[in-house]
Formats: sequence, C-alpha cells, structure tokens
Amino acid sequence: MNAAQALKKLDALGTAQNRKIYARHGVRGECSGVSCANLLKLAKELAPDTELARALWESENHDARLLATMIAEPDELAAAELEAWARALDNYALTDAVAKLAARSPHARKLFARWIASKKEWIASAGWGVFSWMLHSGTEFPEDDLQELLATIEKHIHTSANRVRYAMNGALIGIGVASAPLRAETLATARRIGPVEVDHGETGSTPPAGGEYNKTVAAHHTPKTTARAGPFESSRGLCPPPRFSAPTWPRRPAPVWSAPGTARPCRCSCRWRRRCSPAPCRSGRPRRAAGCTGPCSP
Repeated sequence: MNAAQALKKLDALGTAQNRKIYARHGVRGECSGVSCANLLKLAKELAPDTELARALWESENHDARLLATMIAEPDELAAAELEAWARALDNYALTDAVAKLAARSPHARKLFARWIASKKEWIASAGWGVFSWMLHSGTEFPEDDLQELLATIEKHIHTSANRVRYAMNGALIGIGVASAPLRAETLATARRIGPVEVDHGETGSTPPAGGEYNKTVAAHHTPKTTARAGPFESSRGLCPPPRFSAPTWPRRPAPVWSAPGTARPCRCSCRWRRRCSPAPCRSGRPRRAAGCTGPCSP
C-alpha cells in the first residue's frame, strides 16, 4: 500500500464525530477522524514500513502522522528525522506518539536530554515523554541521574508550560514506579510539589496525583506475609464461601440417661448415642456404665 492508498483508507475509516472529539483535544488542521482501534488494526496490516511512514508524515494529516509513528522502524530513523518530527508537534496525542517512537530508537537518551531543555512546550513535553516511556520499557538509569531529574522536576514543574507540567508529573510517577530505592524520596518530592494544575481544555481529564499514585505503587510492591489459609481463605485474602457449602456437624456430647432403680445417671460412651445395654457397642466399649443397677434398654 502506498501513501495515497493509505490516506484514502484513513478517510474511509474516519467519522465526523471523531473529528469533533479530536478537535476538543487540541487537534488542528487536516484530520480524518479515525478511531484508535481502527488505527491499530491498520498499523498491524502495514507495519513495519519506514518509507511509508515518512510519506505519511509529510502529508500533515493528523491520523496519517499517528499511523506513521506506529509503522516506522525506530532503528531506521535518524536523530535528525526525529528532531524534525518533534518540531512539527502541535497536540498532546501526537506528542505522546512521537515520544513513544523516539524512546525505542538508539538515539533515545540523546534526544531526551536535548528535548527536556527546550523552551518550546511540545518539544519539552516530548522529551519528558521519552524518559517516561524508557522507564516503562525497563531502561535503567543511574540513581544519581534520577535524583538530579527529581530535583529538576521539583524546581521547575510549577513554572513550566501547561503540557510540560503534565509530562513532568508523569515522569515523577515513572521514577517512583521504576526505582524502588528512590520510592521514598519520590514520595517526599511529590508531597513538596503538591497538586499540579494542568489545563485540559474542553475535556474532563485531570492529571494523576504523583504522591497518591506512588503510594499506591509502593503498597502494590510491598511484600505481604500470608498465614496458612483457613476455611474460605486463600493466600490472596478472604474469599467468599461457596454457595452450597457442606454443613459442619458439631461433636455432640454423649447422652445422659437416668437408669431405672438408681439415682445415679447412666453415661453411655457409645458413639452411636444409644442407651446403656449389657452388650458391647461397635466401638468395643461397654454400654452399661459403672454404677448402673437397673436394666438399660438399647
């Protein structure tokens, strides 16, 4: 499939309702309005195809550019190309898509360090996005570097541009999730930062609270000691009882009968719970109790 055919396909998959939704999320310019599900399905059909990705990016269609980030091979893109793509960013959806692609490229560390220092909102936001995606994929960073980034976030997050604040908040959460030794320090930094205000425009989105999110993650990663499971319990905690559980019968005490001709009771130890009898019971113990003088009926 060439670029013209791909654009025609995107136009066929797009809807007016999606175009309205994307406009509320800051998408400007040409947009086909293709749903994420259809974009992913089309990307699976086309990927990998870096040459097609380059042609789709040049079309300046929002959906085509998103598709380009999905089908491009990160190893085949030069750092200069990714820099050019970053300069063309104008909304958060495309910014996150480019950041995810750049995080998989061999130039990720260089681009991340350069982009977070940019004065342009979308480039700086993409830089912090690259860092977050690298943490998410398991890329390891020296502890000193992470501490330096925590200090940078704490110092500049409230004075940065709108979407940069959102991306820095995500990076703060990413450090707390990825680095167990720095989790306490990350929580302390989040408490000092406090709430992060982000303007999401006409959408109802809200940024996640860094401190609360990291507390949840810390609780999730805390090892739990589990005792031996009891009835209706498992190693994961209390389980609901089965709908039709077998009844547990209590052990009944041996019956006490008043033997005829004596005031002393006859205590039968027979497990079949019958009255005293001269014959032994099935357990081999006599049914006639000591001191019983009258005839005991079975």
